[in-house]
Amino acid sequence: MSSTTEQATGARTWSVAEHLDDILTAVQPLEPIELNLLDAQGCVLVEQVTVPVALPPFDNSSMDGYAVRAADTERASEASPAVLTVIGDVAAGSSGTELTVGPGRAARIMTGAPLPPGADAVVPVEWTDGGTGAGPARTMAPHSASPQGSGGQVRVHRPVTPHAHVRARGGDVCAGDVALEAGTVLGPPQIALLSAIGRPAARVRPRPRVVVLSTGSELAQPGEELAAGQIYDSNSFALAAAAKDAGAIVYRVGAVTDDAETLRATIEDQLIRADLLVTTGGVSVGAYDVVKEALTSVAEEEPEGEAAEATEGAVGEDAEQAVHRAHVDFRTLAMQPGKPQGFGTIGPDRTPILTLPGNPVSSYVSFELFVRPAIRAMMGLADLHRPVVRATLLPPHGAGDEEPAPLTSPEGKRQFLRGTYTGGERPEVRPVGGSGSHLIGALAHADALIVLPETVTKAAWGGEVEVVLLG
Repeated sequence: MSSTTEQATGARTWSVAEHLDDILTAVQPLEPIELNLLDAQGCVLVEQVTVPVALPPFDNSSMDGYAVRAADTERASEASPAVLTVIGDVAAGSSGTELTVGPGRAARIMTGAPLPPGADAVVPVEWTDGGTGAGPARTMAPHSASPQGSGGQVRVHRPVTPHAHVRARGGDVCAGDVALEAGTVLGPPQIALLSAIGRPAARVRPRPRVVVLSTGSELAQPGEELAAGQIYDSNSFALAAAAKDAGAIVYRVGAVTDDAETLRATIEDQLIRADLLVTTGGVSVGAYDVVKEALTSVAEEEPEGEAAEATEGAVGEDAEQAVHRAHVDFRTLAMQPGKPQGFGTIGPDRTPILTLPGNPVSSYVSFELFVRPAIRAMMGLADLHRPVVRATLLPPHGAGDEEPAPLTSPEGKRQFLRGTYTGGERPEVRPVGGSGSHLIGALAHADALIVLPETVTKAAWGGEVEVVLLG
């Protein structure tokens, strides 16, 4: 990355791809840790998991019914049922060895209970009289209802074949099988499998801890009364929600006033709980652009006097920290919205920091293009980006009978316009809201970004455009 001083001269305009490449080159996946299964949801597994025991670990019933010898039922019918002597119950959780099913015998068995010795099939209770001596049963009598329940006789009205309604040992997975490969994202089904094979935890790359803070003395928090010249802080809420949606653990910091020392102190306080810092506002060319002021001056500070002497014997990270607490590049990007951007590292652990512009749409678009991929890279995910499709560009809803003028875009800039996307065989996308970077109302109704490349200055209705799907 080029130096802060070089960037301040405006000597270069960066492309979206160049800026993103810089970020992804610098951001590394987090070190793996062991997490309890529910804490590991959404994380990436870093080890291959093999099955220690067969699943299921024993032959068991898939139905509530009667464990029988199939041969004893082969001639059973409604008119001439097979009559078997019930010798007891086999409940789920029992060993299944208390009873042995011999010729002419049956044991009541519950779903999930082990198949008792001697039995090779299960007759569903609905195929029997349930031990009542009446017609077909709809349910089993309670265990306490003896002798009609766990004793007496049962009439079987339909035959079963060997292994009918029996879940065979190892029928799901066998001992030694690969349960999950390294790189698997742990969703509910994967967590179910890990718990089913007895794993209470998994070794994964954790969710990154992302600290989001907005800057601006004009910002008030929702619920407060607005003073003259104030607006509500929406950026920190939007970006915190977006970071959470991307998979991060998020800490939102209330808006910081336009004071460089206050901002530096706030960032310093937050470093202890941050794997990634995201700021919004204060990165343009105004006199009160506090993020640039705070981080540029920190980056250029050199120790003097006693502080310089104290660093002479320092080595490694301590020396680097004493000389440079931050290294942040503030750049001009060939994009709209979101032209002013910053990226670098800060603090003794070189925590990545991305500084985004303050206009709400600029901030959100910048997050989708740069922060979201960084978060997913830190998680070790292979798929970093939102889906990109092609769609037919149509005029906005409510445009009237007269076709509006084509969409325009500044030459040399990649423009991202809010849109509503309709999929199907012939995907379509329509702009929503204007092009202003402050128009947050339209953002709430958009589910896509319409991309107009640097070489496109006009996009005609009916033509095909690139679309980034947001939801």
